[in-house]
Amino acid sequence: MARCLAGVLAFALAAAAAQPRDPPADSFTQPIVYAATVDSIIHPVSAEYMIATMDRADRARAALVVFTLRTPGGLVDSTHDIVTHMLAARTPVAIFIAPSGARAASAGFLITIAADIAAMAPGTHIGAAHPVAGGGEKLDETMATKAAEDVAAFARTLASHRHRNVQLAGEAVTASRAFTDQEALTASPPLIDLVASDMPELLQKLDGRRITRFDGRATALRTAGARLVPIDMTWRQGVLSAIAHPNVAYILLSLGVLGLTIELWSPGAVLPGVAGGLCLLLAFFAFRILPVNGAGVLLILFGLSLLVLEVKVASYGLLTAGGLASVTVGSMILMDSPAPELQVSLQLVLPIVFAVGGIAVLLARLAFLSQRQRSAVYAGGMIGTDGVALTALRPGQSGRVLIRGEIWTAIATEAIAAGDGVHTTNVDGLTLTVRRRDPIASLQTESDGTARDRETPHGD
Repeated sequence: MARCLAGVLAFALAAAAAQPRDPPADSFTQPIVYAATVDSIIHPVSAEYMIATMDRADRARAALVVFTLRTPGGLVDSTHDIVTHMLAARTPVAIFIAPSGARAASAGFLITIAADIAAMAPGTHIGAAHPVAGGGEKLDETMATKAAEDVAAFARTLASHRHRNVQLAGEAVTASRAFTDQEALTASPPLIDLVASDMPELLQKLDGRRITRFDGRATALRTAGARLVPIDMTWRQGVLSAIAHPNVAYILLSLGVLGLTIELWSPGAVLPGVAGGLCLLLAFFAFRILPVNGAGVLLILFGLSLLVLEVKVASYGLLTAGGLASVTVGSMILMDSPAPELQVSLQLVLPIVFAVGGIAVLLARLAFLSQRQRSAVYAGGMIGTDGVALTALRPGQSGRVLIRGEIWTAIATEAIAAGDGVHTTNVDGLTLTVRRRDPIASLQTESDGTARDRETPHGD
């Protein structure tokens, strides 16, 4: 027992030693800059990642936190959480829209103007922060105006305290305006602080720069020769962030429904049902974050229901065609957002639709063929089967025969010796009527192993 406890303690100490630790500020003469990349929708997972990074930088007394941001937008609640923590952080925070061609739209715009330093790479743009309903539903005019004015006031407040262009910040929300790096930099007053091509140039330009924190305190940045500490998402955060993607969520939905359908077709298989349920739960987690159109989800479920019914109902392909059309249309309107990053890819939809349709057609064909087969689970299915006489049979007298590995009571229409092959011609309850089988067929049966059945122990 003592050895076991000692082993557990040693393992715990080793695991603790293997955990990544923040570099202590006193152990380096050079400044520390924490760098993290946010390349996703702004949702609870990305908010947790950014908040944890700022907390680590505070504990390590870092000189600066730089978030390289690329996002099409996200949830307002998660944006509020990030901004609130950013404004209260001890470590200055810089938002860097990079590389060239990237953008920070909607929620990304609010996070950018809330930062101590707002920087962009050449060829990037920000803006278009008009709010939309997170569940994909359409807002009435009054609610849409209230939502837009609320976010616009939030943007103006941030811009005012950061000494940035208040008017343009409000128009980015109310008028969905977007700005290039040059437009944001040359505005009067500007929306951003500087333009840099990459991280080294950004740190070079920030060295010695005096900034004013949100609470009014002034400080000077020291980034020359800084030690760059990259911060990656944890394994859990990476998995959850990957799930919250339209294409991944669509795949999970398809696999979930398919798994549960297979479980219904083959009760007791267990694995398809468990895997399908897990995929559906993960898909629903993603749909909680993404702007999902409820009509699209219903069309997909309706189409899959039609494909399942094709197995049970002989519609000669009508249910399959209707199901494929419903799934295709539902997939195309599943995401209610004009942003390409929030749309399900057509190159993904078509293969999945054709694959699901092919599986449904195959199962329907197998079901149709099985219905045409003669049933062997009731006595009537014994007509036409062959076997071997276990006892001698005389006309009008009963005996025993072995058919399909089972012993039956049989009446013969002619004299049959024990061991002869028999052929079933009629069934009356559990009594078979048999006749002698063709000797050639008997020899064939014996060559296939029927002769071994003669050695079957007697008894019913």
